[in-house]
Amino acid sequence: MKIAIILGTRPEIIKMSPIIRECEKQGIDYYILHTGQHYSYEMDKIFFEQLKLPQAKYNLDVGSGKHGEQTGKMLVAIEEILIKDRPDIVLVQGDTNTVLAGAIAASKLHIKIGHVEAGLRSFDNTMPEETNRIIADHISDYLFAPTETSRKYLLSEGIPEERIFVTGNTIVDAAYQNLVISKDGDDILKELGLKEKEYFVATTHRAENVDSRERLGRILSSFSQIYKEFDLPVIFPAHPRTVKMIKEFGLEVPEGTRLIEPLGYLEFLQLESGAKMILTDSGGVQEESCILKVPCVTLRDNTERPETVDVGANLIAGIGENIVECARKMLESNPEWENPYGNGNAAELTIQSMVTDYSTRYISIESPEQIQY
Repeated sequence: MKIAIILGTRPEIIKMSPIIRECEKQGIDYYILHTGQHYSYEMDKIFFEQLKLPQAKYNLDVGSGKHGEQTGKMLVAIEEILIKDRPDIVLVQGDTNTVLAGAIAASKLHIKIGHVEAGLRSFDNTMPEETNRIIADHISDYLFAPTETSRKYLLSEGIPEERIFVTGNTIVDAAYQNLVISKDGDDILKELGLKEKEYFVATTHRAENVDSRERLGRILSSFSQIYKEFDLPVIFPAHPRTVKMIKEFGLEVPEGTRLIEPLGYLEFLQLESGAKMILTDSGGVQEESCILKVPCVTLRDNTERPETVDVGANLIAGIGENIVECARKMLESNPEWENPYGNGNAAELTIQSMVTDYSTRYISIESPEQIQY
């Protein structure tokens, strides 16, 4: 059985890193196809090296662009590679345009599709990510749901039960594995002059926040109020687009908010782990804060990670004054919540479920000894 792992953004690389390591561990025939959705592969090579991952076999260097243009370019290029290489299964992760293009290309060629992190729903159809994840789920053969909640969403949409496997989320595997790796590198807290639990971390990158002067202004204002009330700095590793929009809108970074360059993943993982609280509009950061036992306030009106709210690790604040109120509540909460995303063996369960099912359904064999794991 040959697997093509298709990814194109750094969050996908992070969440697929345990899958890649599990393929290596089990000696499975696989390769990595990098679309270059966020960064060129040349820029991501160092990222692969830092996470101690093998390099990609193919890179498309698609780059940024409008949704249709970007997805179309990826679809054409991925199809050509899949026709040439003809893997048995294509694995995609999450809700990006890379996921949509990879899943559609495989489906048209009648190649089996495995969707890692299936069944997430924000129920906000204005988000392009919601469209991508729904389409990928409905054309996938293997849906690896991180939680029972995700499984229930998939069943309610009519997806057959035998296609769904509850595995936990590979973000748990990634957080545990990569935090260990990060300890071999630089100490980012020391570099930034920070002490554990004496700072907050903030991130915002979603278009609905950074492309709106009102929303971005209210978020920055809430950072100012949080600093004044708790007398702890807000460390803000800002995406280049966020910095650009702050300048274009004529907004000011308030006192107590420390704007810094974006960090590498391993450094950011250290920063998250040591924070007293995290304010974010990132789905992945909501998950990581939950796993790392750091209280989280989400700067959005909804979330596709409701499990983080259910266990008490996260509050959905929207924007404005409610952010400060939610921050107060989270700082008063007990961080000993139960991690809803599994025990760190999601990659093993994903590969095991897929190999066992594929071998049973699609491989003609004379004896069980012929199956090689």
